[in-house]
Amino acid sequence: HHILVGRQGAWCGNVHEVRGKFWASEHAVVATPTELSVPRFLFWCLKQMNLGRHSQTAAQPGLSVDFVQKLTAVVPPIAEQQQIADFLDWKTGQIDRLIAKKRSLLAALAEQRMAVITSAVTRGLDPTAPLKDSGIPWLGKVPKHWELTRVKFMTQILRGKFTHRPRNDPRFYDGEYPFVQTGDIARASKYVKSYSQTLNELGLSVSKQFPAGTLVMTIAANIGDMAIIDFDACFPDSIVGFVPESDVDLNYLYFLFVAMKQRLMMTAVLNTQLNLNVDRIASIEGVKPSLPEQMAIVEHLTAELKKVDSIVKTITSAIDRLTEYRTALVTAATTGKIDVRNVKIPRQA
Repeated sequence: HHILVGRQGAWCGNVHEVRGKFWASEHAVVATPTELSVPRFLFWCLKQMNLGRHSQTAAQPGLSVDFVQKLTAVVPPIAEQQQIADFLDWKTGQIDRLIAKKRSLLAALAEQRMAVITSAVTRGLDPTAPLKDSGIPWLGKVPKHWELTRVKFMTQILRGKFTHRPRNDPRFYDGEYPFVQTGDIARASKYVKSYSQTLNELGLSVSKQFPAGTLVMTIAANIGDMAIIDFDACFPDSIVGFVPESDVDLNYLYFLFVAMKQRLMMTAVLNTQLNLNVDRIASIEGVKPSLPEQMAIVEHLTAELKKVDSIVKTITSAIDRLTEYRTALVTAATTGKIDVRNVKIPRQA
C-alpha cells in the first residue's frame, strides 16, 4: 500500500491510495505507511487536510516534498486506526452512493430540459398543427406554415476582436469596459451577469464593443456555450455575437441555438484544437415561426424551465450539504472529535 499526494497541476493536493507496483512522476509525493499506521487511516488523515489550500504559487500550483514530510496528525493505536478507516469507508460509501443517485437525477433533468426546448422550437405549441418534412436531419418534421431559413438570415453575426498580442498585456486592462471571456459564458446560465476583466481606452481601441441584448457563443475552448449579455461588452475572437433581425425574438434565437447545439458541434473544425467556424455557423439551417409564435414559445419555455430549474436547485443544494457533511465526518473521525470505537459496521456494506 502507498498513498499518493499530487504536488502540481490540476490534481495538486489530491490524495489517492495505490496497491501493487506502480511508477510515479516528480509531480507526486509517495507516502508509504509504516508498521505504526494503517494505510486506509493514513489515506483518510491526508484526505481531510485539504492539502490543495497549502499549494505555493509559482508557474503552477505546487506542494513541496518538505512540506508534506512535516505534516502532523493525531495517531491512535492500530486497532482504533483500523476501526476509524472501516467506519469512514462504510459511511462515505453510503454518502457517495446517495450523491451518485442525485447526480443521476440531475442528468435526467438535463435531458428533460433539452427535450422540452427542442420540442417547442421545432414542433411549436400546437400538437394538431399540420407538419411538413424539413429535409433537415436535426429538425425532422416541422409545422407546415413555419419558414425554413439559415442562421445568417435570422441574425447579424459579429466576431469578437482583440488584435494585440500578447493578449495578457496589462496596459490594456482595468478600465470601464466589460471584457467578457469564454469562462464567463461557461459559468452563466442564460444571462451573463458577471465578468472577470475590463478594458481601458487602449484596450477598447484593439477590441470591439457589442450592445446589450447580444446573444454570445464560444467558438474555441469550451465551444458551443451560449448566453445573453444584458450590458454593453467587448469580447475576444473566441466568442461570436448574434444580434437578431427585427422579425426574430432574442430569447427564441437563444432557445433555437440551445436546441441546435449538437448540430453546431458537428460543424466544429479540428486543427490543433476544436473550433467552430463562423461561416459554417452562418450556413446552418434553422426554422422560423412568426414573431407572435416565437414569443409564445418563449413564454411557454420560460414557465416550464422554471419548474425544472427549481428541482435542479433543490437537488444541487442537497448534494452540497451531503458533500459538506462527508468532509466534516472525515475530519471528525480522523481527529478524534467523534468516538467510533463501538460502532457496529456491516461487513457487507
